[in-house]
Amino acid sequence: MTLTRTGRPTTGRPRKGATRTRTLPVHAVLVVVGAVMAVPVLYALLSGFKSTDQLSRNPIGLPDPWVTSNYTGILGSGSFWRMVGSSTFIAVATTVLVVAVSALAAFSFARFAFRGREVLFTLFTVGLMFPFAVAVLPLFLLLRSMDLLDNPLGVILPQAAFGLPMTIVILRGFFREIPGELEEAATLDGCGPYGFFWRVLLPMARPALGTVSVLAVVGSWNNFLLPLLVFNEPKWWTIPVGVQQFQGQYASDTARVFAYLVLAMVPALAFYAVAERQLVGGLTTGATKG
Repeated sequence: MTLTRTGRPTTGRPRKGATRTRTLPVHAVLVVVGAVMAVPVLYALLSGFKSTDQLSRNPIGLPDPWVTSNYTGILGSGSFWRMVGSSTFIAVATTVLVVAVSALAAFSFARFAFRGREVLFTLFTVGLMFPFAVAVLPLFLLLRSMDLLDNPLGVILPQAAFGLPMTIVILRGFFREIPGELEEAATLDGCGPYGFFWRVLLPMARPALGTVSVLAVVGSWNNFLLPLLVFNEPKWWTIPVGVQQFQGQYASDTARVFAYLVLAMVPALAFYAVAERQLVGGLTTGATKG
């Protein structure tokens, strides 16, 4: 505590004006980043309500008149909903597989001591630095030899494999923060290691499981190269592949392409809006535990 010129003690807390001045640059950066992300989406949304002629004559202004047939035509197309269903099925299957396998692996790395544990864990972390593009050719040959082309398993299994490193790293860090006293208490109650895993550890790890699930779903939904590599028939095309095919088919109808892009983004944006609290909560819980 210090004294001012008037003899009054000061508490050392920063004044409100000084706090606002310090946070102003942060707020300005957030506004700029938000605008950079929101403006292209808003532009695409409005462009979808225009005709291509309107878009060429008035690319920035509001539609006049509003053309709703671009959106209704796509929503009435069976191929669009088939691709939504395909993307949803592949994303859910990939998430279930990668979270189930990663939870068991992370539990072993976090709660068991065995020879070569750190070496094996290091091999998984090295997978974070392995780009998918490098594995395209050998992966295609492997999938062809296993007769998994034009098969959803040809996308689900590689996506789960490439999602394991990140998921294991996140879950292992969370599992290691669970107090050992809980495991000892569960053992005294007659609960074995895997009973502790199912009955105690997994319920406590719901924020972390939710976080990795959101990351897996979004990563699978946005994956373009692997479905393009595996699926030749339109039956199992996913939304990113459908966007590419639609853009090539309607290259001269720019307004309709914008409408398709917006509708393709809606499911992912809606899912993220619902799961945002779970994602942020899981990350902050993992950062503040201990």
